[in-house]
Amino acid sequence: LAGGFNYFRVIVETPTGERREARLSHQHYLQIVAATNFKQRVRKTMEYFHADRLNYAVVGTPNRLEYDQGFFVKNGDGSADVKPIAHLYKTQVYAMARHMLLPGEICNAIPTTDTYSLAQGQDEFYFGLPYGQMDLALWAYEHGADPAALCKALVISAQAAQAVYVDIEAKRRATRYLAAAPIRMPSS
Repeated sequence: LAGGFNYFRVIVETPTGERREARLSHQHYLQIVAATNFKQRVRKTMEYFHADRLNYAVVGTPNRLEYDQGFFVKNGDGSADVKPIAHLYKTQVYAMARHMLLPGEICNAIPTTDTYSLAQGQDEFYFGLPYGQMDLALWAYEHGADPAALCKALVISAQAAQAVYVDIEAKRRATRYLAAAPIRMPSS
């Protein structure tokens, strides 16, 4: 929310419960991204194996916030034959789950990539705001709302509201390639 430079840290917990953290180097960051993307792609490969075996389609579950902001892995969790909730904000997905009377452990689950051993929500990892606020921020941005209106709605400073808009734009630019079709090379 400060509008500064984003960087990643690694946090480890010792067997005695002590936590230590350090900023990740670019090389280590890329290696972790490669490993986590690999895990997502292996999961999706398993889904397609069973879908092919049973003559099923693979249903993807990205929501509007994740899809818009590029929080998915190309040819991993972003791959599917059908994406029925990609137009819904995360808060709408949870509201639909409650409306459908799904079990509480589903309706109240904290979204996670299920990649790391320590508990961590996707919102703190990638979005910088809790889902409800991030959904509202994306909606406001998409509807041309002035940052001043967003700062009132989220009870954050005008500078923080502007930083949220800048971050939305930056993530869109940086992840645009994820939803793009493969580049077809011209024949000679």
